Amino acid sequence: MASLISATAWVARGVAQRQPTRYKLDEAELERVSKLARIDIEDARRELEKASKEIEKWDAEKGYDREIGDDDDAWENQPTDVDAEEADDAQMDVDEETTKPADANDLSIYNLDSYDEESHSVSAGPFSNIKGLAYYRDNEEDPYITLKEDPEEDEREELEVLPSDNLIVVAKTEDEIPQLEVYVYEETTESLYVHHDIMLPSFPLCLEWLDYQVASSSSSSSPSSSSSLPGNYIAVGTMEPDIEIWDLDTFDSLYPAALLGRPDKTAAHVPTPVGTGKKKKKKMKARASSAEHHVDAVLSLSWNRTHRQLLASASADKTVKLWDLSRPATDPAIRSLEVHKDKVQAVEWNQQEPTVILTGSYDRTVRIFDSRAPTAGVGAIVGADVEALRWDPWDANRFFASLENGIVLNFDARTLPSDLSEPSPAQFTLSAHDGAVSALDVNPHIRGCLATGGTDKMIKVWNINEPAQGQREISLVTSRELGVGKVFSVTWSPNDPLTLAAAGSKAKLQIWEVGTNAGVRKAFGQKLRDAGKELKEKEGGGIVGVEDDAETDEDE
Repeated sequence: MASLISATAWVARGVAQRQPTRYKLDEAELERVSKLARIDIEDARRELEKASKEIEKWDAEKGYDREIGDDDDAWENQPTDVDAEEADDAQMDVDEETTKPADANDLSIYNLDSYDEESHSVSAGPFSNIKGLAYYRDNEEDPYITLKEDPEEDEREELEVLPSDNLIVVAKTEDEIPQLEVYVYEETTESLYVHHDIMLPSFPLCLEWLDYQVASSSSSSSPSSSSSLPGNYIAVGTMEPDIEIWDLDTFDSLYPAALLGRPDKTAAHVPTPVGTGKKKKKKMKARASSAEHHVDAVLSLSWNRTHRQLLASASADKTVKLWDLSRPATDPAIRSLEVHKDKVQAVEWNQQEPTVILTGSYDRTVRIFDSRAPTAGVGAIVGADVEALRWDPWDANRFFASLENGIVLNFDARTLPSDLSEPSPAQFTLSAHDGAVSALDVNPHIRGCLATGGTDKMIKVWNINEPAQGQREISLVTSRELGVGKVFSVTWSPNDPLTLAAAGSKAKLQIWEVGTNAGVRKAFGQKLRDAGKELKEKEGGGIVGVEDDAETDEDE
């Protein structure tokens, strides 16, 4: 697990700021960061105290007294820089004595008899006359360079994001270094490149894009603190209990715009060892659960596009928490929902019913409930660990669930029981992959178009036809291995109906233009026309990725 991409998120065209701003660490930002990072400061203080005690203990065992300075005699016996220089001079004197002749008047070592025979002439050439050379400190002073360079202008051109560009954010860990990479995808030229990256303190697990301007965003990275203005943010769930929200329109950021779920210094969520000696490295005491913040890794995030200030998070601490982004980031979660008995792997708002939440867990159940009354929900037993969940954007009552055993289930929420002891049959069952179906997404442009990705390294596109009268038809339209390893993320583009991004265990992002496949155009052409969209026929292999220098060298 040294290198992989665990999640991807698209940013629609025209959302990103055309000229990103550079992060400024001014006095106001320092004050904001110090408040958000209070737990880090507290952890550092504790570690320093612990290290000091260990040093004192070691000194006591060795009989040292650092305050009195028992080691002064030892330091006096050590050679100083001056002594070293004198030793070098002495060595040079010895070398000179060995090379000098015994007779001081003997000049034979200088070879004066053949002095006139030696050539001192300089070869002829364009630079034989040193007076013809002129040196200028930079190109601005050189009169022969008429096209002057402007570093700031070059930087602006490199960082510019055009309205026709998509951004793709990936949660990447490479050589055990966690980071966010922000890619620019130019659909017209089929170009994909890294725009900028953001270093993360912990292994990233999930991403959720939102355009709601968080209340605690930095004054240096946003024009106004008013929540009515749109934004371009990415929420990140990591192995730590915190939720980081970064501003994508700011590069070289040192700290996130907001940090949700961080307790105060008196309730630090630092794991406590169990026992003493070697045992405390093997087993850690579980963190006490809290209604105010998560105490374990954040596995999934979902932003409510209707009630735009709400963000839902699912965690390995078996809880789902709701956050109000309009409040200061230091405020606790507004609600903690304990509806599962094991890790909550997935959570998603129903965008057509904005108070309804769908959750899936390792307790092999899915739950649907109203956030205003979470105890009165419905659910289903699915028979395996839940990997991913998606509401059907074309039907507010139906959703898909992908499982660890390679199955994809489709449910109608209206048919699910409130008592999980009762059977809950699915609308249909799809045997999708040979391994876990770790990635799932429903096309928002084409009805009945489903994409799945699995640990068998395959990505598949499915067509689901449901005629008004007749039997449901489910067919595999196309499948492909994109070279991303085990697939951990598959997401459809918010702008192009037949474009998806895929990533996985090889830490590589690939864009698949599915429309280049004739079978895909035949299967979805009429559906696209019914939705009022144009089917663009594209040529080529349909795969767009970042060119790898190592792979290019191997091919050559």
